Amino acid sequence: MAKLRKQDALDYHSQGRPGKIEVIPTKPHSTQHDLSLAYSPGVAEPCLEIEKNPEDVYKYTAKGNLVAVISNGTAVLGLGNIGALASKPVMEGKGLLFKIFADIDVFDIEVDATDIDLFVQTVKAIAPTFGGINLEDIKAPECFEIERRLKEELNIPLMHDDQHGTAIISSAALLNACEVANKKIDKIKIVVNGAGASAQSCAKLYMAVGVKKENLLMLDSKGVLSIYRDDLDDQKKFFATTNKIIKTLEDAMKNADVFVGLSKGNVVNQEMVQSMAKRPIVFALANPDPEIPYDLAMAARKDIIMATGRSDHPNQVNNVLGFPFIFRGALDVRATQINEAMKLAAVYAIANLAKEPVPESVNLAYGSRNITFGAEYIIPKPIDPRLIYTVAPAVAKAAMESGVAQRAIPNMEVYIQELINRLGLDNKLIRDITNKAKQNPKRVVFAEADHYKILKAAQHVADEGIAKPILLGDEAKIRKLIEENSLDLGDIPIIDSRSAIEEDRRKSFGDLFFQKRKRRGYTLFEARKIMKERNYFGSMMVETGAADAMISGLTRKYSDPILPALEIIGVQEGAKKVAGMYIINTKQGPFFFADCTMNVDPTVQEIVDITVLTATTVKQFNITPRIALLSYSNFGSAGGEIPTKMREATAILHKNYPGMIVDGEMQANFALNNDLLKEQFPFSELIDKKVNTLIFPNLASGNIAYKLIQEMGGAEAIGPVLIGLKKPVHILQLGSSVREIINMVTIAVIDAQNKK
Repeated sequence: MAKLRKQDALDYHSQGRPGKIEVIPTKPHSTQHDLSLAYSPGVAEPCLEIEKNPEDVYKYTAKGNLVAVISNGTAVLGLGNIGALASKPVMEGKGLLFKIFADIDVFDIEVDATDIDLFVQTVKAIAPTFGGINLEDIKAPECFEIERRLKEELNIPLMHDDQHGTAIISSAALLNACEVANKKIDKIKIVVNGAGASAQSCAKLYMAVGVKKENLLMLDSKGVLSIYRDDLDDQKKFFATTNKIIKTLEDAMKNADVFVGLSKGNVVNQEMVQSMAKRPIVFALANPDPEIPYDLAMAARKDIIMATGRSDHPNQVNNVLGFPFIFRGALDVRATQINEAMKLAAVYAIANLAKEPVPESVNLAYGSRNITFGAEYIIPKPIDPRLIYTVAPAVAKAAMESGVAQRAIPNMEVYIQELINRLGLDNKLIRDITNKAKQNPKRVVFAEADHYKILKAAQHVADEGIAKPILLGDEAKIRKLIEENSLDLGDIPIIDSRSAIEEDRRKSFGDLFFQKRKRRGYTLFEARKIMKERNYFGSMMVETGAADAMISGLTRKYSDPILPALEIIGVQEGAKKVAGMYIINTKQGPFFFADCTMNVDPTVQEIVDITVLTATTVKQFNITPRIALLSYSNFGSAGGEIPTKMREATAILHKNYPGMIVDGEMQANFALNNDLLKEQFPFSELIDKKVNTLIFPNLASGNIAYKLIQEMGGAEAIGPVLIGLKKPVHILQLGSSVREIINMVTIAVIDAQNKK
């Protein structure tokens, strides 16, 4: 797992708006009329309708898509009993996951009450606000009684995720692991190490999917739960064995088919794994340190099927595979509870999804050509976009069939499409390309390493495994900055292009540069001398294979790093131009703008070349480019040089690239509003195709457009992504933030992967 630093975590939560979530209006509110409708006197009308018919609360308020994440902070993962107030960052984080994975709104509620009666009374009193309740981080055994009572007293879906989340995901993994290992679920001998809320819920759900109770052994910190012990509470007594011989974990694992760890790290050794039955199944789910390290377990048995709670190994048992989609399905049918049928539906939906062909976006994110069902893939990946429209419908259907749904879904296919569209608003591009970068990190030379922002970004990408930084700059200044800012860059190489130690390499680079540019105005002396300049030295590192990509431009005008890249690396085969593309991240998904930085007034053919380059780059992100060539005219409605240029470029693209989804010339509002386009120009190639790529007629329009959107529209601009070079060199915006630098490094790594 990537190294997480204390200050980075504190900065993440504190910088900008404190915390991780906010409430935003969903209705117009700019005029006095709007405010009169939103509050007094207009708000009285829906209040009176709800008074007459309480079900109308789902029609007139946000209740139907609002979940409370509630905790008293008595059992926060990895932190223990830290109290209600200190648990708030965790609950906000859970709310963030609900939103980004299932588009469910969340209020986090931290209740300062450890008494069961008071806690239950508090939650019951505020329950009318919410469509569902997610209990979180409440210690056992109180959590069992709290959940039981609230389920009895409330008529909205409620789940203690610590109990049931891991149970659902690990049950799906267990079913598939047994299939891969050719073991029958009703015959396996299973050991559960841990006897807390999660372990007990897991064991009960394992029995629900076919495990025999007599074949299950559970252990707490004192050993096997046995009827011969007198220190067991009622919950633990349910799992007590009559076996007198087996007392320790070492005893229990002999000839066991399955080990499930829900305890603490490093309590299992290789000998214990070696004592298990053939094709052993080991779920070491303690976090961050599994009960046995992954590498040790894999080395102990070649026939092992292994899962952990970590993201850096195959088969991650992650609750995010379940809870967002379980609540999504429950909310959408207004279920009165989350019952066993709904949990089992989620189990089987998740298990079956792992057997389906994996989307290309997931393969790309994990650096695989073809992830397939087997020992290293028994549960879906957390980023799988199919989870929402696989798990949520299964849960909704189970709720309807088991009689706890108050609202029917008449057409499941329409509902599935609604779920797909719902998450279409949540851009996952950065998440996906970051995962892809981590699969094969590349060497990125930072040409302005004697700057704090660059060093901070370098530390981050190294810690996260996104890239392998090379720092280029004044070594003394770099080391001073590292010390002054308490940065930890470990053994990341530092290169000073002006130092004596680099004299031989400067000479070598200069000689090569002279061969490239001797007929372009350079003497040998000048070629060698210019290698002291970092952008030339860094570009030559990329050209010669000493680095895979270069990042520059934070403190220099745009042309300074561009010229060395063009002179040394040059354009890629088949390309006539280099262009600048921006990725604009919006709530509607990513948009790609070109050319925003390079070509001042491109010709017709240059517009064609820029469009082809941009389309090729967009495809590298596993996105189908749907392209509009922009102008102030729509399909010949106005004359002038710009409309004519864009019209002629479109004609060439239609003729020479028949598979490309492209049309123009058109105004920007028609390109982005398909209803408007369909109404006025039903012949367009872009009808019913959501445009995601915009080609501008000149540098002024592209540059102005992306900067306006970035500053006024609340969108995030990533770029400029330099397209058309043989090898990756990417230029930062002047004064980029650390986050923007990290994004550009990630793009550079993806570019390097593709060019390799």
